[in-house]
Amino acid sequence: MKISILGCGWLGFPLAKSLVEKGFSVNGSTTSENKLSILSSAGILPYLISVNENEIVGDFNAFLENSEILIIDIPPKLRGDFSESFVSKIKNLIPLIEKSAVKKVIFVSSTSVYADSNSEITENTQPQPETESGKQLLEAERLLLSNSNFQTTVVRFGGLIGEDRHPIYFLAGRKNIENPDAPINFIHQKDCIGIIEAIISKGIYAEIFNAVTPFHPTRKDYYTQKAIELKLPLPEFDTSKTSVGKLILSEKIENILDYQFKENLL
Repeated sequence: MKISILGCGWLGFPLAKSLVEKGFSVNGSTTSENKLSILSSAGILPYLISVNENEIVGDFNAFLENSEILIIDIPPKLRGDFSESFVSKIKNLIPLIEKSAVKKVIFVSSTSVYADSNSEITENTQPQPETESGKQLLEAERLLLSNSNFQTTVVRFGGLIGEDRHPIYFLAGRKNIENPDAPINFIHQKDCIGIIEAIISKGIYAEIFNAVTPFHPTRKDYYTQKAIELKLPLPEFDTSKTSVGKLILSEKIENILDYQFKENLL
């Protein structure tokens, strides 16, 4: 089976390598010419593709050719001075997906589609995004899920961590950090890959999954512990205001995909 991965970045590239190791034929896209040889040396057929608001640069038809599954893993770029409409990018993709061989889409989304409601969140919770990226992700989800030409499964990942990526490196030594009593909602890169592979192997489509490791200490407890463990300066928290947050439940992944989270976040 051939799979195309749009966006071979921090998650997409190790996912592509894992799928190749499992015997899949994988097309992978990058926006960087320098990365083409890196993808190729990992056994991934590389394509230079840039998805913009107004156009798609690169041979997208060839990228999708003979692929049954498309994984979309391109994050919204909505921070800083330069931001663009993520929804427009997805709208540009859809007609090309419709006329391709792709029948299944896996869309990498985020738990930012939910509000910080100080409550437990399941897939039945009504999304109420509070950020611009959350709003655009939710609209992109709806565009893909409502299209009858292909079946889409949406995976709403929590905060992404891995060997080279952890928020404590940013928070160490900082003062007045808000929401000390809010629960953490993280997921390790290896579990992200495991969940997407479980969706593919079990053929579970037309679904929405929350994907967060079932481990929810408070931000204060968790970040303090990680700082001590990594011998970093301790973060200091603002306890003067009431904490706001949410607790994301991923029981549906465990029940429907029969997936057991593998990575301990400690």
